[in-house]
Formats: sequence, structure tokens, C-alpha cells
Amino acid sequence: MKTLLLAGTALVAATVAHAQGQLNLYNWGNYTSPEMIEAFTAETGITVTITDYDSNTTALAKVEAGGSGFDLVVPTANYVPIFVEKGLLQELDHSRLSNIGNIDPRWMDVDWDPGRAYTIPWQWGTTGVAVNTTAYSGDVNTSDIFLRPPEELVGLVNVVPEMSDVIAMTIFNVGGEACTEDLTVLREVRDLLMSAKPSWISMDYGTTDKLSSNDLMATVNWNGSTMRARINNPDVVYGYPVEGYPLWMDSVGLLADAQNVDEAYLFLDFIMRPENAAMISNFARYANGITGSEAFMDEVMQTAPEIVVPEEFAAAGQFLPTCPQSATDLYTAIWTELVK
Repeated sequence: MKTLLLAGTALVAATVAHAQGQLNLYNWGNYTSPEMIEAFTAETGITVTITDYDSNTTALAKVEAGGSGFDLVVPTANYVPIFVEKGLLQELDHSRLSNIGNIDPRWMDVDWDPGRAYTIPWQWGTTGVAVNTTAYSGDVNTSDIFLRPPEELVGLVNVVPEMSDVIAMTIFNVGGEACTEDLTVLREVRDLLMSAKPSWISMDYGTTDKLSSNDLMATVNWNGSTMRARINNPDVVYGYPVEGYPLWMDSVGLLADAQNVDEAYLFLDFIMRPENAAMISNFARYANGITGSEAFMDEVMQTAPEIVVPEEFAAAGQFLPTCPQSATDLYTAIWTELVK
């Protein structure tokens, strides 16, 4: 009996070390390293199914509707408190995360998730503008690129349909502050966006490929996406709007109704190992929040102008707070009119 008991204990230990199961990850599109997923499956035996979304609002609505079947989700900083307030994330058991100490102290006690009670870092970056210099050789460090497009870019500008970023950049452009409810400012924001829209060619995602192939000459865009496009097309440059631009961090949270909790914890711990966090960054071209990952990153990441913010533009970047519902309602009204 003792021999059987010991054998059973060994079997349990082996199962923990090399779990067999499923994991369902709900993440931004074109944002998950296939190499990292392959490494995770090779190490654990867990099959990962990835479902893409295109905006924070899409992800929130899908999860809030219930019955999604997802285990992990990757919201942006200003959306994490909303997920938590709505009871959509479960508090993390740090005792099950042996690599929690690898989180850079800068990203551990963050405003949107103090002490990392609910999430761990995925990647972080900036939202600015990307421009093809064959179409426009002027100043790119301004949100006027999409709000008051120069003549050379009229009809060639895309705007990614991410409400928080676009509304915030427009508020900054007219001299307002994040989460403002000043109706004078917001009327100016609304009028500026509506007057700019006829100069745009689209409001769409897929900017990496379209910038690479010269299908877009300018767009509101994220820094890593722009870097990927620039590697394919050296004419693409990234601009940091001097009027103000968003900083952001996407973080991974365990959903309250997750079915594959053990597998989720193994995944969370896996991506906090520096070499694995680096695979995520090397694919999507954003920085991450894991100490020591830089040693495993591609050399081009170390000096890329899209990753290393020029000193003269650093002060213009800011993390967007989670706005009160009253402010969000005002922004949604503007956005609804804009996307009609």
C-alpha cells in the first residue's frame, strides 16, 4: 500500500510538472508570439487556443456577456479597473506564481492594479502617428497629422478605431486634460474630429501590413506595429505628438469564470521568465515589464526609435486614467457620431 501511495504521489507531481490540458487566451490580434506559444506547449503539453479582438471595448463586451469560454484576457491599463469592478477577473494567488519577483518594480505597484492583485504585465508602449516619408516629409511629431492633415496626406490617412486613444489624443491637441468633462473642450474635440474625417481614407486596424505595402501613407498607430512596418518599409517613421500622446500597458488577467485555472497559472508563470517575455517582445516589437528580458531581445529592439522615446518628447506621454462613467458616456456619444 505504501508503495502504491508513493507511486500515486509521483504521478501527481509529474502531472503538475507536465500538465495535459487546454488554455483559451483572448488577446489583441497579431500580438501573441507563435514561438512563445510553441515553447509553452512543448514544456507543458498544454494546447493554447488564441482568439483575437480588435479593441478594449470589444473584449469587455464579449467577456461581460458571459459564457465566453476564455481563461485569460489582456486589457489595457485603463480598462483593468473596469474589469475588476465588474467582477470579471479573479484575484491572483501569488503563491502559485514562482516568477512574480521577475516583474520590474516599476510595473509592480501600478495605479491600475496595485500590487498586481489581478494582472501581470504583457507589453507596454505608446500611441502616436506613423507616416510614410515618400508622401510627406514635414514634421511628424504632431497629432495634426490626422486631425488637420497636411495637403499631401489628405485622403491617405487611417485612424485606428480605438476610442480611448483617439479621443485622448484629440483632447490633448486642443489643450484639454484626460477624462475632461468640460463641454466647451468636448465640443471642440467633436468638431475637430468631424471636420478631419473627410480627409481620412479609413478607420481600420491591420496597419502593420498596410504601412508595409504603401497602402497607407499615415495613421494613428502603436509604436511596435510601426516598428514592424518600418523593418519591412524603411520609408515609415513614427511620430510622438508634442501636444500629448498615450502611454499604455496591456496586462494579462485570469477571468472569473475561467475553466482552465491550473493551465492559466502555468502560462502566467511561464511568460514571467525573461527569455519567454523576450519572445513576446521580439514578435510584436513592444517592451515588456519583466526584469532581465532585454538580454534575450533582438538587438534592433535596443535602439529602435519606436521603442526608445526621444528625450524631447518623453514628457508629452502619459498613462490614461480610468475615466468616470460620466466622462466615458460623453466620449462614447462623440465616437458614435464619428463612426457612423
